[in-house]
Amino acid sequence: MSNTIDCNFISGSTSARKSITIRQAIIAGWTGRDRAALEKHIRELEELGVKRPATTPIFYRVAATRMTTDATIQASGGASSGEVEFALFKDGGKLWVGLGSDHTDREVETYNVTVSKQMCDKPFAPEFWAFDDVADHWDSLMLRSHIVENGVRTIYQEGPVTSMLPPLDLIGLLEKITKFEDASIMFCGTLAAKGGIRPSPLFEMELHDPVRGRSLKHQYSIVELPILG
Repeated sequence: MSNTIDCNFISGSTSARKSITIRQAIIAGWTGRDRAALEKHIRELEELGVKRPATTPIFYRVAATRMTTDATIQASGGASSGEVEFALFKDGGKLWVGLGSDHTDREVETYNVTVSKQMCDKPFAPEFWAFDDVADHWDSLMLRSHIVENGVRTIYQEGPVTSMLPPLDLIGLLEKITKFEDASIMFCGTLAAKGGIRPSPLFEMELHDPVRGRSLKHQYSIVELPILG
């Protein structure tokens, strides 16, 4: 199974638009570099009934067809929510940096995390930066997300990418299990939610590079489908 999507690739001063094929999609969980922050996120999910992970980090596989750059996704019921993550994509032997949301069904997550990862589409921004262009100032990059509550745009997550393990470290750990080959994409972990995990009809996310003065951005709305039994 694979998924072909049009994306923009920025390397140095050049930009190229092309169709990419995704054959392997991975959601890396519990990737926190700061053990205290990691423990906070684990407790945050425990409050929702999610069991502690057996190992940290852990690498969940999801269907490649779940990956999307659409501005709208559909989800069963009202218990799903997004979480901002930096993403890694490999194409032509080269590593690229992107932005995604591990949108997850929180009710299913309470009894089976692996299944919950498969329940929702995984939105990502249709633009990637060459990893080589940000490698020397990686630790300065920032992640943030916003949601809408009672009609008001509200900050939901914010923090540096240093909250998660470095990209090459994550790939090294993954490759003890499976190869990170061409046409593979990996979401690389998230930040604690300000005020706790909760749903929203809109999820807005950003990966900001203050050194180059640019950002990857994407937003999507969630259409709630009825649960009839």
